[in-house]
Amino acid sequence: MVEKLRIAVLYDAWEEENTAAVLDEPAPRKKAGSRKKKEKKDKEDREEIFESLMKLGHEPFYHVLDGRVQSLHALAKCDVDLVFNLTESYAGDDSMDMNIAAYLDLLRLPYTGGGPHAQLLAQDKALAKKMFAFHGIRTPYFATAYRGNIDHAHDIEFPLIVKPLKEDGSIGIDAESVVNTVKELMERVEYIQNEFDSAALIEEYIAGREVYAAILGSAENAQVLPLVELDLSKLPNGTPKIASYDVKFEKDTEAYRLTKSHLAEDLEEKTIRHLSDTAVAAYRALKLRDYGRIDMRLSAKGEVYVIEANPNPWLSSKQEFVMAAKASGRSYTQLIGEIVDMAMARNPQRQKLLGS
Repeated sequence: MVEKLRIAVLYDAWEEENTAAVLDEPAPRKKAGSRKKKEKKDKEDREEIFESLMKLGHEPFYHVLDGRVQSLHALAKCDVDLVFNLTESYAGDDSMDMNIAAYLDLLRLPYTGGGPHAQLLAQDKALAKKMFAFHGIRTPYFATAYRGNIDHAHDIEFPLIVKPLKEDGSIGIDAESVVNTVKELMERVEYIQNEFDSAALIEEYIAGREVYAAILGSAENAQVLPLVELDLSKLPNGTPKIASYDVKFEKDTEAYRLTKSHLAEDLEEKTIRHLSDTAVAAYRALKLRDYGRIDMRLSAKGEVYVIEANPNPWLSSKQEFVMAAKASGRSYTQLIGEIVDMAMARNPQRQKLLGS
């Protein structure tokens, strides 16, 4: 483990939260602009990380990017050994998280998680799928459409799933996302364009099990943790078996109550290897590092399809990534310590200055 570090726990806050540019005390529990809805009694992941960093003997403090230039200037001036990067957007714009990583690179501040290239490649789902195809990684055939323009198209067949091209957190995905006719397809594409001002990603719907691979490490030593499955089998007949927004975040819905993540069970060893090898290939193809999650579909024929990749996945103790880490024998604090160590290992000069 590295020496005691001064670590900025960096997160984004929307302007309406009325937070200060820099906070040296625990952050407010309410995250008004968050895409991920949680009950008020739940701790934010940043609070859990802060507590773990304290247990590890580090000196953490909070720094919030609130959409004002002053918060960027304050970040450039802060005396810090490492940034624990939890940002998801800037001023509410989800597409700006890669710019925050690039800004940290310009400042030469070490930080955890994916760099700007990884965040760009993962956020643009069509670009990610092209990268997967280049590396021989199976992914559903797809097309993209925006205001009558077709950017890319395979010969795709119904049923199809239609989602925003560059959103994450299942935003824009609901029971109407899976379409079976041209009429339904056109209506859904129009909805995506009007609601999100976004190109629509149209991909073949793959029936099967939803499996998540949590990965720790660099491209060279990526380690797949025990696989986790989002069990969609109890959704009512006629409801698409997909990880929609209500399944993931709307706790007052039937879809949320009927679905649960658990360690993947009843998988043959060769299937586990196939899923794990595919996840590592996707992790490397998109240049993820430190930690990431690869979302896959396992068909009844045993085919593995990569649906998307998630750099810097949610580190709440109740979520899939931490579930996998705990199944591997790691405590939450150990997991956070490993992520810190990996980030610092990429910065040998900084480690040398700290005497580690």
